[in-house]
Amino acid sequence: MKQQELDRFRKLLEDLREDLLSTSAVRDETSSTVHLDQQSVGRLSRMDALQSQALAKAGKERANRKLLMIEAALKRIDQDEFGECMECGEPINPKRLEIDPTTLHCIHCAQ
Repeated sequence: MKQQELDRFRKLLEDLREDLLSTSAVRDETSSTVHLDQQSVGRLSRMDALQSQALAKAGKERANRKLLMIEAALKRIDQDEFGECMECGEPINPKRLEIDPTTLHCIHCAQ
């Protein structure tokens, strides 16, 4: 892969990482423990709050996994291994990397 393409993918990955990090405070806040006054809040409101908390926790876990994948992709760029399939070693189609620059496999191995 040409250096110009690697630089473009590095920028894309860094932008994705920055976007995830900039919203991490909101994810932390919405996934924190739910404290509801049992006397003033109805059962359905408590269930709704707990469901919202569970969704926020799942979103936080997805974001953390994505951050790890982004860091691994940046490391592959530094080690000159970016864009190579982890299974067969063949180049991953740049269009596939445009969609998800953290992908590890070519289309054939991903199937």
